[in-house]
Amino acid sequence: MALSRRAVITGAGALAALPQALPQALPHALPQALPHALPQATAADATSLARDERFWAGVAGQFRVSGDFVNLENGYYGIMPEPVRRAYHRNVDVLNARNSHLLRTAYKGRADEVRDRIAALLGVTRAEIALTRGGTEALQNLISGYRRLRPGDAVLYADLDYPAAQHTMNWLAGRREATVARFVLPEPATRQAALDAYERALRTTPRARLLLLSHMNNRTGLVLPVREIVAMARERGVDVVVDAAHSWGQLDFTLPALDADFAAFSLHKWIGAPLGTGFLYIRRGRLADIEPVFGDESFPAGDIRSRVHSGTMDVAAPLTVPDALDFHLRLGAAVKQARLRHLRDRWVSQVRDLPGLQILTPDEPGMYGAITAFRIAGRTSTADNEAVAATLLDTYGLYTVARTGMAGGDAVRVTPALFTSAAQVDRLAAALRRLTPRLRA
Repeated sequence: MALSRRAVITGAGALAALPQALPQALPHALPQALPHALPQATAADATSLARDERFWAGVAGQFRVSGDFVNLENGYYGIMPEPVRRAYHRNVDVLNARNSHLLRTAYKGRADEVRDRIAALLGVTRAEIALTRGGTEALQNLISGYRRLRPGDAVLYADLDYPAAQHTMNWLAGRREATVARFVLPEPATRQAALDAYERALRTTPRARLLLLSHMNNRTGLVLPVREIVAMARERGVDVVVDAAHSWGQLDFTLPALDADFAAFSLHKWIGAPLGTGFLYIRRGRLADIEPVFGDESFPAGDIRSRVHSGTMDVAAPLTVPDALDFHLRLGAAVKQARLRHLRDRWVSQVRDLPGLQILTPDEPGMYGAITAFRIAGRTSTADNEAVAATLLDTYGLYTVARTGMAGGDAVRVTPALFTSAAQVDRLAAALRRLTPRLRA
């Protein structure tokens, strides 16, 4: 959701209330002006801008990207744009120079301001946000700390959910004497088929109490109708932990639109903050249902920050989050979403009907973003798909990644980014048209 310039200025305005000495300790206390080379965008322009290669060439100019290959594996983490990278380097230097003084003084107020800005963009409050080192830590803390399980209760997840989150759900079997139920999502799924799969899983697991739900999963990029599934689960007394690590910054939404009580986010994927940044969300009134992590007493039990204890960490990374949010807002979520979907549609439309090529991510509006997975018929093993990804890199200079864990077999994931050009995804489509006939079973 793109915000007005007034909203951007207001979101940053609280920084001006810092002590006068702080700008010396933190040179970027006020958001710096972004380079004029970064195009200005508005949500109203999203559809037309998505196809404007000249505009996106200007955006791509804000990223320092290796020329050794075409990077179509941007789902692992998102490259920092240059204004963010430079801010991060400044913050590293300040942290190194100020040392413990920074950690024990100015950082605490700045961390709260980061939480304020995140909360404002998502339509919630600071008291519902706790910073983490990424989406994985956020998911693990929410799942492992869930208090409402009783021996014999069940926890649910789908085959497409994030592996580390699945592992944490499995851990509840020994830790909380819970039963673990795993179910399979159809591929490619329609919206109704996905809803039916969740309804069936909930109906056939009457003792279910906790459901893991990926807004956008990291295997195929399928986007699920979270609000409807949350409502379905709530009717049955089932709580939901939403994995939004891939969706925020790639899709245009706010937290109230999801109606989730618990959610985990990454900031180093589609917001473009430094590695090691994320946060968890616990809706006001639900904090008591997640226990303090490892019995933490650094914060009162009524403070959401007691649900995270990361130890001494690289605080230069969270200090740079405001710069990443500034860059994100300059384009706006609606514009980013439109561009990423356009790039995905462009290459998929050229190969969708290619015999022997299976596109695992549906074309249904609202069911996808940038991430899409494909499988060559008969090539379902890990070795098969690693070989396909290796051929795309070695022969065509296209970097993708093999993904595992889908019930139908392994696949190759393709993830363009804001710096990806139409010509580059056309190159992928051309490569698949040559490669698929040779490899199909």
